[in-house]
Order: sequence, then C-alpha cells, then structure tokens
Amino acid sequence: MSGTKPDILWAPHQVDRFVVCDSELSLYHVESTVNSELKAGSLRLSEDSAATLLSINSDTPYMKCVAWYLNYDPECLLAVGQANGRVVLTSLGQDHNSKFKDLIGKEFVPKHARQCNTLAWNPLDSNWLAAGLDKHRADFSVLIWDICSKYTPDIVPMEKVKLSAGETETTLLVTKPLYELGQNDACLSLCWLPRDQKLLLAGMHRNLAIFDLRNTSQKMFVNTKAVQGVTVDPYFHDRVASFYEGQVAIWDLRKFEKPVLTLTEQPKPLTKVAWCPTRTGLLATLTRDSNIIRLYDMQHTPTPIGDETEPTIIERSVQPCDNYIASFAWHPTSQNRMIVVTPNRTMSDFTVFERISLAWSPITSLMWACGRHLYECTEEENDNSLEKDIATKMRLRALSRYGLDTEQVWRNHILAGNEDPQLKSLWYTLHFMKQYTEDMDQKSPGNKGSLVYAGIKSIVKSSLGMVESSRHNWSGLDKQSDIQNLNEERILALQLCGWIKKGMDVDVGPFLNSLVQEGEWERAAAVALFNLDIRRAIQILNEGASSEKGDLNLNVVAMALSGYTDEKNSLWREMCSTLRLQLNNPYLCVMFAFLTSETGSYDGVLYENKVAVRDRVAFACKFLSDTQLNRYIEKLTNEMKEAGNLEGILLTGLTKDGVDLMESYVDRTGDVQTASYCMLQGSPLDVLKDERVQYWIENYRNLLDAWRFWHKRAEFDIHRSKLDPSSKPLAQVFVSCNFCGKSISYSCSTVPHQGRGFSQYGVSGSPTKSKVTSCPGCRKPLPRCALCLINMGTPVSSCPGGTKSDEKVDLSKDKKLAQFNNWFTWCHNCRHGGHAGHMLSWFRDHAECPVSACTCKCMQLDTTGNLVPAEAVQP
Repeated sequence: MSGTKPDILWAPHQVDRFVVCDSELSLYHVESTVNSELKAGSLRLSEDSAATLLSINSDTPYMKCVAWYLNYDPECLLAVGQANGRVVLTSLGQDHNSKFKDLIGKEFVPKHARQCNTLAWNPLDSNWLAAGLDKHRADFSVLIWDICSKYTPDIVPMEKVKLSAGETETTLLVTKPLYELGQNDACLSLCWLPRDQKLLLAGMHRNLAIFDLRNTSQKMFVNTKAVQGVTVDPYFHDRVASFYEGQVAIWDLRKFEKPVLTLTEQPKPLTKVAWCPTRTGLLATLTRDSNIIRLYDMQHTPTPIGDETEPTIIERSVQPCDNYIASFAWHPTSQNRMIVVTPNRTMSDFTVFERISLAWSPITSLMWACGRHLYECTEEENDNSLEKDIATKMRLRALSRYGLDTEQVWRNHILAGNEDPQLKSLWYTLHFMKQYTEDMDQKSPGNKGSLVYAGIKSIVKSSLGMVESSRHNWSGLDKQSDIQNLNEERILALQLCGWIKKGMDVDVGPFLNSLVQEGEWERAAAVALFNLDIRRAIQILNEGASSEKGDLNLNVVAMALSGYTDEKNSLWREMCSTLRLQLNNPYLCVMFAFLTSETGSYDGVLYENKVAVRDRVAFACKFLSDTQLNRYIEKLTNEMKEAGNLEGILLTGLTKDGVDLMESYVDRTGDVQTASYCMLQGSPLDVLKDERVQYWIENYRNLLDAWRFWHKRAEFDIHRSKLDPSSKPLAQVFVSCNFCGKSISYSCSTVPHQGRGFSQYGVSGSPTKSKVTSCPGCRKPLPRCALCLINMGTPVSSCPGGTKSDEKVDLSKDKKLAQFNNWFTWCHNCRHGGHAGHMLSWFRDHAECPVSACTCKCMQLDTTGNLVPAEAVQP
C-alpha cells in the first residue's frame, strides 16, 4: 500500500490482535488498562485499552491489498496483493508448526503483470484464495488459487527471486490458478458467498457478477456502476452492499435485477463499507477526508406470505476521533466495537453505543432494549404511585363496567370504587336529573325535562322576581326566621340537591334518615338546623356520639347547641363566633356560623368550601332572595368551572358551561372516561357535537382498544348509540354479489313482502333456517363454502354431514340474534372462504387455506389474529 492511506484488519480468531497495513505490516496486541497503568511503549487506544507493537513485516513491497487467513492454524498467515499482480503469503511472528512453514513466502503469479485490487479467502474451503486484478485483454481478471496445491503443472521449481532488501531466497512460484474467470475485464472487489463454497461475487468494471465455479462458462450479472467494496451481510447471506462514488447500493441476490435500496448519496466519495459482524443489519460507511462514520441500521418487517418489504433504515453518525479517518475495522466478537486508524497511524478503539428503544405499554409497563439486553422497570414494593395513576384507575373502572348502569345511575360511583366524593356527587346529580326529567315528561310532555339537564343555574334564572320571603317558626325554639317561599323552580333545585323527594312535599325527614344510616351525623345535624329544627339536630348529634363509630365530642357540640340564645350581645354568641373555626368538621363550623349570623348575611355558610356544593346551593335556595341567589349561583359556577370540580355539574348541567367545567376537570386529571360517560348521559345534540366532547369519546375508545378491551369498547359503542342515536355508524362492510356487485343485504331489504332478511344469507338477523343460495338481484348462485362445498346462504345445520359439533363453534353459549356459524367469511388475500363455523374449525388445526391449490397462509395474515381480549385473561 505504498503511497496510500493505511488500512487496518482485526485477526479473525485472535480477538486481541490487529494489523495496520501501509508500506509495511505492523502487528499489535490490545490489552485492558482499567486496573493497570499504561506500559512503556504502549499506545493509548481509549480510556480502558492500549496497544503494544508485537512485530513488523517489511518483506512485501508495493502492497495494494491484504487478507488475513481465516483458519485457526496458522494464526498469523496473511495474503498480500502487490502492484505487479503477484499474491504473496507472509507471516507476522514465528510459527513453530512445520506443517505450514512451506506456505510462508509462496507466491502466486498471473500470466501478465498488473495491479492486484482485492483478495478474498473462501470461508468454507480455507485453502482457496480469490484475487481480483486489473484488466488485460489477453488474460483473466479473477484468479482463484489453491495455496496447498500439489499438482506438478502448477509449480515452477526453485527460481531465484530478488527481494526488496536486495537479498536472494529460494521460493516456490505458483503460476497456474485453480480457476480463471472474467476474461478481458477488470475486477475491483470480491467476496465469497457463504451459502455455497463455489459461489463468488465480483465487482467487475461495469457490472456485478456471480460466478459459479461448477460452471465457469456462465455467470449471472447485473449492469451497475456500484461495483466497489462488495460485502455480504453475515446475518443475511442474500443481502450484499456495494458502492460507487458517494452512493451505497443494497442488493438482494434473490432479486438481482436492481438494488432493493439505495442509501443517501454522500457529498464525498466513499472509501469503505463494512457490515457489523456482531449486529444484524448494521452497515458502516466511511467517506474520504472525514472523521465521521455513518451507520445504517436496516430493520425488516417480516411478512407471513414471504413478500419482502423495503427495510426501514435508521441512519446515525458517530465520531470516533477528531482527525480524519483513513480506515476502520469491526471487532469480530465484541459487540459494536471497532478500531479506526488515521493517515498518520494514530489509532482509536471505539464502541458504538446502541440506540435505546423505549417501549411503554398501555398498562404502564416500561421496558427498553439496548443491544442484546432487555431491561424492565420494576417499582418498589412500597411505591403505590401506580395505583394513583388515572390510567390504572380508568382501566379498573372499565373492568367493573363503570358508567354503563343507566337505570340506577347513582351506582356508577360505587363501580368507580366509592373513593372520590366528586364522582359521588356527579353521579347522584345525574341520577336526580334523569329521575326528575322522566317525572316531568310524564306529567306534562314538553321542554321542561330539558330544563333539568340545564342545571340549577338555568332553573334559578327562569324564576327571577317571582319569590317572596316569609317568617317561619323554629322547632324547639321560641324564634322566627325569614325563609323564601318555595316556588316550583326552587323545589326542583332542592330535589336536584337531594334534600327532598318527588312531588311538592318539602319534608327533609327522609333525607336526614338516609344521612344517619350512612353515618354522616354532622351533615345530617347541619341540614336539620338549616331547616329550623334545632331539636332534631341535637338529637342526631347525641345519636352520633352514642354510636359505635361516633365521636364523643358530638355530645359537647349538642350541649353547645342546646344553650343557643338569640341575644346579640350574649356570651354564648361571642364564644361560638370565636371558637367555631377551631372545629375540625366543616358542617359543625357552618352550624354555629348560621346561628351567629345576621339575618340575610350567611357568608360563613355559603363560602365554606369544605361543605358539599349541593348543601350550600340548597341552603341558598331556602334563605337567599332571587337577586342574591342568582348572584351567588353565578359566582359559584365560575369557581367550579375554573377548578374543574365535578360537583359544579349540579349548577351548569350538561350544557356548554358543563363542557367548560369538564374540560378543566380533564385537563387536571386526564379522566376522559368520566367525561365521556357524563356528557352522553343527557346532553342536548349541540353539546354532543362539541369538538371537545367528541375528542374525549374517541380518545376513550382508542384507550379501550389499546388495552385490548375490545368487548368493553363494543359495549361503550352500544351505550353511546342508545343515548346518542346520531353516533350510530353506517354499515361499512357488506356482502356483495360477484356478478352484479349489488349488496345482498340491501337487496334483501327491498323485498319486504317476501319476509327476507339479512339473516337468511348467513350474516345477521334471526336464526332462520331458510335456504337462499342465489343473489336476490341477479339470481346467480352465491359462492360455495371451501369446506362443505355447499352454496353460501345455506345454514350450517342444514348442510349435509353437519353435526352438533358444528354448532359448538359458536362464540357464545347464549343464543344470539345471529348465528355466527352461518356468517360469510373470507380471506382478504386469496378471497377463499366459507361458513364462519367451518372456517374456525379448520384454522384451529391449520394455518394454510383449505382450498387445495392455494398456498395462502390465511390465518397468519392478521397480526392481531392470535391476540386475546385482555378482559379474558383478567384474574
């Protein structure tokens, strides 16, 4: 390699040795320096490795190419191609095996002298060496030598040969090659094909040629300029790379007409391409005067029917050193390791770090791949952050059929785990709205039902200026207080708050009893007090104190209530005003705030944020005038919308304001599940068409699909179509006739007097046994089932030979509207098919199409064919 840039080669079987080739051959030994200091005379390759020079061979002048012998023995045998076309076998270091001593110094001489461009050892027969030479009109350019040849005509005995040092030595000259190929052409690059000992790929002057040594008179070739640096992928023997100027071509030897892929052209000419021997599909390229090596990661998507798709290429660039790189070599065994050499023989040991492929499953499992290792992220035992994640909550709620109870709507909060007070308030609100809407529609059909779903804000606005206050006596006290007279709208608001039941009866007794049963003593006492029944409030507190889980401090609160006096300057009022804020329970606080407040000024009750919204709104409906009530509801609504508090749905209803509130809630929590079910419950059409609502619904559907909850998603779609008929999708797939192209189902529906339905053709409807085996449009016969050979449309149970075992193929034990066994089923690739029941039975034991002349792997075409719905594998 006189006058050229140095090249570098790793030893094939000695993983700690490499050779640098330029005007001489230099053998280096690589050793780790992690726990030791750098030895004298060693060259630093990287932070943890150094190289020591072992030997130098300068006996082979005018080197143009070098190839390391692939066999284990002898270890350091190299073939050197020279400028005059000769190939010399030489060695680095002494070999004590006399068996191979005769090989050292052997020369292989062509008939006509010209430059040797490339050398390649046969990987299957290690004694065969291929040499590629420049063009000569009377000679061959590809010569294959057998280095251990014993044939007499091949050897010219004992000639004197002058060496570069001026010495003389007796040697053997081999002049007759084993094979001669490529007459009147030039060979620029060579490589043996690993799949066969006698297949050789050569980059000739104008084409790539595959030579078969069993028949040297014929060759397979393709015209191309990309004939330099041919190299075979060690993991995919039909894939070959070559280059020309700045462009790399990737070839598939099974389709040798043209490159399967051409990589992005580089601005400068390429000098070397090499496949990584330890990594599948990784190709490294080097351009002239560059310190960057470009890597191309080729990833194939396998197809079950054998069709090759174009590989996906991921391109990367690595910079092993700061100086220009003359050459590089992959390490034969260390993963992604290479060594590079610069024009001034500076070397660097470099490892290409793998891309980290991160995979986060929909069920929050986190894994990543790096090289040959696969890592999984596991949580600590005491870490319960996963349980708090909204995705985990939504997944568990979906399994419990959360949101699908349309009869007892309030039960949905129990299906959600009965842990979130906001969800409890939301579903009770929706339950009351549904209940009173149905009640109103029965009494007076009209638009009053829609007012309920519009929320208390709209209900209160509809009654402005119609209510007056009046004096009411306390129960248990000699006192009167001003309470607003309850009109129909305020009664409806109290009903939505849950304080009173249906009808015009305003008794809160049933509501108090339900609170007592649930153990909400403080809240029950507060509601009783707000209804001017202090005696009942004291009684409830005493019951709470004496209960098993009650608080004994409630007796003290009851005692304090019993000492209530109406005098403004009394010590009781002064102490309660001061000490009430120290009470932990918000309902106890508002009880004393109510008793110590001035008439018409109830801010201590109305703005206690820890008290449920429905209780504050109900209190406001009883004690505030129309103007005050409207102002308070407006202010509270805005607070709820900004905070995304689901209790505010009581105020906004399922209106545009409700969508704004729900948007804040979704932004805060990510709970598209609740948002979807809530908006579907009773929203008017214009609200359902809101882009935000549609976005939540579609995202929730996609989420169910990602979790493989396909049955749950189907249930959700059915639930959605019941509540929103406009969302019912049109038929997207139908069975059509092969001859006239008309839909069989459409044709059936046009003949109602004959009683035909879609089910008669085996696709849906009632499980009728009628046999309709021809198209109702053109009367041509329907296709035959590939297994029973009976025309489609004939029910499975009516087919000759049909047994009870055929019926067991049905997907469900329950009787369905359509017998799935009779459905039309066909493969989208080969178009063969038949009765669904028969196809399911066949593909339980077979992967190939049942039609005898068809080789389609029907069952393997669908990548999700073997997936099981996640609901089916839940513990």
